[in-house]
Amino acid sequence: MMRALFTSATGMMAQQLNMDVISNNLANVNTVGFKGSRADFQDLLYEQVRPAGTAIAQGAQSPTGLQVGLGVRAASTETMFTQGQMQNTDNAYDVAIQGSGFFKVLLPDGSTGYTRDGSFKMDSQGKLVNSLGYALQPEVVIPADATSVTIGTDGTVSVQRSGSGTSAQVGQITIARFINPAGLTSIGGNLFKQTSASGDPQDGTPGQNGYGTLAQGELEMSNVQIVQEMVSMIVAQRAYEVNSKAIQASDDMLNTASELKH
Repeated sequence: MMRALFTSATGMMAQQLNMDVISNNLANVNTVGFKGSRADFQDLLYEQVRPAGTAIAQGAQSPTGLQVGLGVRAASTETMFTQGQMQNTDNAYDVAIQGSGFFKVLLPDGSTGYTRDGSFKMDSQGKLVNSLGYALQPEVVIPADATSVTIGTDGTVSVQRSGSGTSAQVGQITIARFINPAGLTSIGGNLFKQTSASGDPQDGTPGQNGYGTLAQGELEMSNVQIVQEMVSMIVAQRAYEVNSKAIQASDDMLNTASELKH
């Protein structure tokens, strides 16, 4: 059986996965804080027909070997943590990170989730929560009599209370960063969780020691570039097509061989 049949089949499966990743990127083009991914591929094992350096005559060696590749496989999907564009909302509870770092939220199982989505709201107790109702960590509680809320670039949360002419600090937003953010695992809901590959979170104050700053009334939108994704989709489609044609060509060659007569 011709190797090309199976080799081209691996190419088609790889491009199917590539299209899945591209489709997810395009589907989330308007998702706040979304970070696009890319599929990385590796070539498979090679069949060594003749190793390089094989003696081909007295005192002579083959300068190159004879090996045949057996296809491709998906190696990983890498999340690209480039900065997304900022969108002004004028909402006091919308906060964007300009630079590196993640907001921390308390998940239902007691663990910590990490997100770039800063579209926070107030719950019935005045706590700042994300769209799923998970409380921001460390906890920030807005008093019921607050007439205005100010979130500084360093994460300081201050309010002005009714009947008071001065503002009072009610909380401090800190952010976390990782040595290898690409090692974080996505769990949906614009959330990530740490893994052994990402390393432990390093908490810090926004704007200090290389941490990003906060921008109140802004949201960081998806970093997906539609034009780039469309080009990648065309390339994936054409790669899928040529692999299918290679299978057809291999089938035609096998058909020709099977029709040979003695």
